[in-house]
Amino acid sequence: MKQASGPGAAPVFDALALARATRAVLAARGDDPAALAARQARRLARLLDWARARSPLYRERLAGIDPARTPLAQWPVVAKPELMARFADWVTDPALQLDALRAFTADPARIGDAFAGRWQVWESSGSSGEPGIFVQDARAMALYDALEALRRPHPRPLQPWLDPLGLGERWAFAGAIEGHFASIVSAQRLRRLNPWLAPRMRSFSVLQPAAALVDALDDWAPTVLATYPSAAAMLADEAAAGRLRCRPREVWTGGEALSPAVRAHVEQALGSRVCNSYGASEFLPLGWQCDHGQLHLNTDWALLEPVDALGRPVPPGVASHTTLLTHLGQFSQPLIRYDLGDRLTIAPQRCTCGSPLPVATVQGRCDDALVLAGPGGRPVTLLPLALVTVLEDEAGLFDFALDQRDARTLRLRLPAALPGADAALARGLHALQRFCAAHGLADLRLQGACVAQLPHGRSGKLQRIRACVTD
Repeated sequence: MKQASGPGAAPVFDALALARATRAVLAARGDDPAALAARQARRLARLLDWARARSPLYRERLAGIDPARTPLAQWPVVAKPELMARFADWVTDPALQLDALRAFTADPARIGDAFAGRWQVWESSGSSGEPGIFVQDARAMALYDALEALRRPHPRPLQPWLDPLGLGERWAFAGAIEGHFASIVSAQRLRRLNPWLAPRMRSFSVLQPAAALVDALDDWAPTVLATYPSAAAMLADEAAAGRLRCRPREVWTGGEALSPAVRAHVEQALGSRVCNSYGASEFLPLGWQCDHGQLHLNTDWALLEPVDALGRPVPPGVASHTTLLTHLGQFSQPLIRYDLGDRLTIAPQRCTCGSPLPVATVQGRCDDALVLAGPGGRPVTLLPLALVTVLEDEAGLFDFALDQRDARTLRLRLPAALPGADAALARGLHALQRFCAAHGLADLRLQGACVAQLPHGRSGKLQRIRACVTD
């Protein structure tokens, strides 16, 4: 049945595609390394044939590649700036027009809608310095649904049997909800596909002041909270100080690196079980946390290659400079040896949980939460995802560094080579001033500068939000 494409169009869903994806995910449970490698090889060959037949960019970049003779490590690497600059040559369906997609994602009323009745669409945050638009067809969404349903652990093992529809839960998502980002698009899609869950699910903006977010969460009293690690840490601080009363049984984190210290702090302050996941705009469920607390990679569908600064593979146990992604379930917008930008360490041993999928430690986004002095010296926490969203959406900045100089001073830096750098800096400072004033920081000192080079964090990505820099 053809889906409507105007405002309010139904989200992407294909029951037959979901059934096929479910069978494929279940089939991998008994794989040994050889069986897993065979699955990867078959899917990679099919993806290569499709991309070369329908994507002019990949036809050019992968000319002469024979997957039976040329190891993946010798295929060319692609990056987001090239793909976005050649968008029409990259995608495999002419209906995917970049201008139309940008107009679609500019309309907040369309969050969760299907573009042209066929694709779920979200925009990346631009954390690598280049924003992107990513489309997901019915097969890709079915794959994501199957991976989430079958591999996400259940901290309460009897809950799926006693309450299979989740009617006893109150779900909350706290994140960036004002744009077409993957998390809020996915949340809206879930609400609309499962109307019985809609009254049990709410989303909350991390752009609002912490006190307002705390009050809203206390009013809702969620049993399950999904948010970023930095937001979870801030809410744990609020709980420890006696300002946050609600105590969700589970806290699901993703979108940023989760350190052991933050996990312990959240679990202790909120009394919640923390379940972490690893994902990206390019491939939503890249990894999942097993019952043993280890992060497993979904490498039956996402080939992840940790490489050094020269693009050479790094051995297990060694942290990579970046990671290359090949998405084996994405055919509308192929991703083959795509520079993801995350720093990854593959464990040398398999997990004792018995899964054949590799265990990894991920250093993704490395931005800091900023704790500043508010009225009367009261600490005010500004979340990195909130600051990033303000600078991206209001000021149009993606390549920047925001440093905390002291408890009352922030410094914004932009690359001097940026076209119109002075005007861009003024826009950024104005957006920050408005945002900080709304959080009770009207007297904050804001400094700005255009510089030759911006700092990068340990992940290899631009570390855009840094606390207490005294250089």
